[in-house]
Amino acid sequence: MKLRSKAFLITALLLCAALSATAGEVTDKVNPFVGTTTLWTPQDLGYTRTEEKRAWGAEAFPGAALPNAMVQCTPVTKYHTGSGYQYEDHQIYGFAHTCKGHWNLLHVPLLPVTTEGKWRPDNYCSWFSHQRESAHPGYYQVYLERYNVNAELTTTLRCAYHRYTFRAGDDKKLLVDISHSNARPRRYEVRQAGQRAFEGFQDGEGRAYFYAVTNYDIERVDTRREFREAVGIVSFRNSRDAQPLEVRIGFSFVSIENARQNLEAELLNDNKHFEQVRADADQTWEQLLSHIRVSGGTTEQQAMLYSTLYKAFLFPNLRSDVNGEYRDDRGQVTKADFRFYNNPSFWDTYRNKLILLGMITPDVAADIIKSCIDRGEKQGGYMPSFFHGDHAAAFVAGSWLRGIRNFDLQRAYKLMLKNATVPGRGGREFLDEYLRQGWIAEKDTFDVPTWNEDGTKASVTKTVEYAYDDYATALVARELKDKKNEKLLLQHAQNYRNLFDPTTGFWRGRLADGSWIKDFRTDYPYYRYMYREADAWNSMLFAPHDPYGAVSLYPSNEAVEHKLDSLFTQPNGGYEAWNLTGYLGLYCHGNQPGHSLPFAYYFIDRQEKSQQVLNTLLNDYYGMGEEHLAYAGMDDAGEMSSWYVLNAIGIYTYSPADPEYIVTVPLFDRIDFTLATTGNTFTIIRQGSGTKIKQILIGNKPLKGWFVRHDDLAQGKTLTIVSAPPYQTLKMIEKAEKE
Repeated sequence: MKLRSKAFLITALLLCAALSATAGEVTDKVNPFVGTTTLWTPQDLGYTRTEEKRAWGAEAFPGAALPNAMVQCTPVTKYHTGSGYQYEDHQIYGFAHTCKGHWNLLHVPLLPVTTEGKWRPDNYCSWFSHQRESAHPGYYQVYLERYNVNAELTTTLRCAYHRYTFRAGDDKKLLVDISHSNARPRRYEVRQAGQRAFEGFQDGEGRAYFYAVTNYDIERVDTRREFREAVGIVSFRNSRDAQPLEVRIGFSFVSIENARQNLEAELLNDNKHFEQVRADADQTWEQLLSHIRVSGGTTEQQAMLYSTLYKAFLFPNLRSDVNGEYRDDRGQVTKADFRFYNNPSFWDTYRNKLILLGMITPDVAADIIKSCIDRGEKQGGYMPSFFHGDHAAAFVAGSWLRGIRNFDLQRAYKLMLKNATVPGRGGREFLDEYLRQGWIAEKDTFDVPTWNEDGTKASVTKTVEYAYDDYATALVARELKDKKNEKLLLQHAQNYRNLFDPTTGFWRGRLADGSWIKDFRTDYPYYRYMYREADAWNSMLFAPHDPYGAVSLYPSNEAVEHKLDSLFTQPNGGYEAWNLTGYLGLYCHGNQPGHSLPFAYYFIDRQEKSQQVLNTLLNDYYGMGEEHLAYAGMDDAGEMSSWYVLNAIGIYTYSPADPEYIVTVPLFDRIDFTLATTGNTFTIIRQGSGTKIKQILIGNKPLKGWFVRHDDLAQGKTLTIVSAPPYQTLKMIEKAEKE
């Protein structure tokens, strides 16, 4: 792994050398290309590839963006893939303006072309090389070899600024790839709007309206078609002049007029030139990322820390305009006194990222919750969910209990309580079963394909996750003194026990009659049968609110230790499932369901074994692949990145609803973390080296147990973690330090 780390460092240094001197001290450590590659080898994947399609990478994008912005301006190397960008590709189709990394978005791609490049509506992409490509927070650059154009991108919250430097004498044109995005748009339009302006819209997970201004007079705007392909072409007067083509484009999900207002407010009124906008973007990221300052560790570890921290703040995305308007979930134009954001990826990011976001940008976290309340009150009275499960409860509870109070908790609780207690459309799937019998039943079937949703429920995953969400909702009930529902929800929070099979030591699916699923293959990677994107091994011990209770289901701590040892050391089954990659033994770090498992040793008094696993994952499962840029699996809107950040600094959100963190051995000697809610800076100090935590001090007082309270950190107390190899004693550490 030393070669991998060295290569990552070299890549980061080359990128830094290509950037201007405007880069900040912290932003200069960020490599936006982290997470853009795919895993290919059996060693990294955990199986041998037979399918032609790629396995999931982190699906991150390298383009220009501000934190949680409306616009992400990023290159598209392939449509209908995760972020639209795969590092191993060699062609670019355009520069899109929205991106998440989930096979959607990529609104309104633009591409500078020339007559000399001999483009056609069905053949216009340009090849490129990474030797002439660079990226930095808020900035992206690439040389388009087909058209001999140096393309540069930077952004504001709702706008993008394109600068295209053409070869002298070439005939400039701008191709608007209006009929393409990840969402396969059916309706779209682009038209001239003035002497130097064009405008239009494109459908695809919301209608994105745009208004663009150029520094060249526009001769005409055409739509050209060939076969099924349609592109808009903006032609310019004096197009062979030497001046670079600049395009400033504003977006809105409300109207073209709002897109124009956004553009005026963020770019036109101040008449900022490209370098000013780029510098402003860098400064925005510098301020955000500087909430965490570290010393010690290796240069590679610092680069990965800030690269993952950067990735954690790209989503959710702003959806309201400078005038406060947004289009709500009923399709109506609404105006509010808060910023409206799209729905978080709750199933992924409730575990860590949404709490990290609140620690650094609590105003954004509060507005996301307000957006969820607005959405829920207009969608049948249920708190919104995402993809699978019901995890807004953990986000709301965890945010409130960490001091984020500028939202209406009572309104949020009303929605959360309905999610937990009232079956209905828009609420939890199969809630009637869960309430009636304390678990969700599955059908008994055989030979289930790894990728299968037909008639399956993910019954085990849903049951244990609903139990955790009930606990999170109970915490809010306690805050609001609703004792009756608090008691009920805490009883439901124990439902995870109903699917524990003592004969196998696994959480296991049950039939409607209560008997266990017969076709039970513990290492088979199901997509939605019993488990959601997981197997029995990676679904063990999931009860973040009751870890000691989960352990007590086994006959002894030794039995749990043996089970965990097997999890992290036995080879996996080698099944091909391109959404399950990056195995350590049977443990899959490439998908979220098992991300709390490395900490399980804590609850049987074998913390040092957890740290050994954590060290392996931190050092070997980020920066993977041939280019040393890959994650073990999909970033899922920043969850994988946030897992790295929190463990690298020594505090992890084991139970995100609870205002506390499990303490681990950090990678760095010192971490200074400024919490935005209080403005106080708490410090984490690592003393000694090794995997065994010998002592934890908070404010110079011994910490009882493994969890540090958020309140103690919010007061600016110092957290000291004294560690050593398992066989050493504290006295030996002290002796070594004196010498």
